[in-house]
Amino acid sequence: MITVRGLTARRGDVVALDAVSLTVPDGECVLLVGPNGSGKTTLVRHFNALLEPDDGSVEINGREASENPVVARTSVGMVFQHPRDQFVAATVGADVAFGPENLGLDRGAIEGRVTTALRAVNLDGERDTSIATLSGGEEARVAIAGALAMDPDHLVLDEPLAGLDLAARQSVVDHLRHLVTDGTSIIVVTHDLRDLRELADRVVALVDGSVALDRPPGAALDALDAIGVRDPRC
Repeated sequence: MITVRGLTARRGDVVALDAVSLTVPDGECVLLVGPNGSGKTTLVRHFNALLEPDDGSVEINGREASENPVVARTSVGMVFQHPRDQFVAATVGADVAFGPENLGLDRGAIEGRVTTALRAVNLDGERDTSIATLSGGEEARVAIAGALAMDPDHLVLDEPLAGLDLAARQSVVDHLRHLVTDGTSIIVVTHDLRDLRELADRVVALVDGSVALDRPPGAALDALDAIGVRDPRC
């Protein structure tokens, strides 16, 4: 479970998050929406201690993230908006193996995790493929595989469909649906709910660093325009 209590984050004199409280139970899919600058990415970067709260706390599975960053980063997989920015190796297999290697696992365990993660995103035949040759959709799937190889309890994706064509969007959504079915908690930061709302248990909206909306998808749709989020029915 991810538990956020009174989280406040400041950037100089600007309050990026203002006493945000939020709970994401195990196995739930949450869409985190809001206009640019609303604090979405700032919030999720606290989940694996990439940022530390100025006030309040973030607990991952009952342990405070800022006090246990290794535990937080093992428990929360993070896929950033531009996957290429987080690649660290030349080939697909080497990149997916990077996280497990840094956990100090033995070679057999690493190979098992890489195989399982690549199979989960339908890239099990691409282990030796150069990262430089990947399409946008393939990059997104490799980034997801890299997060999955860490065997996280929760997966956070920041705009995973941005810039993808229709076929690539559908491929990524299909894989996320698979993960939800298997019980992985997923938090998706997005401006666009069109392909994702059917996956979601809840829609949480941030406006000016505060929670403005926390409802099931069906109940959230009529309120989206007022908070600067595209209504997927339009």
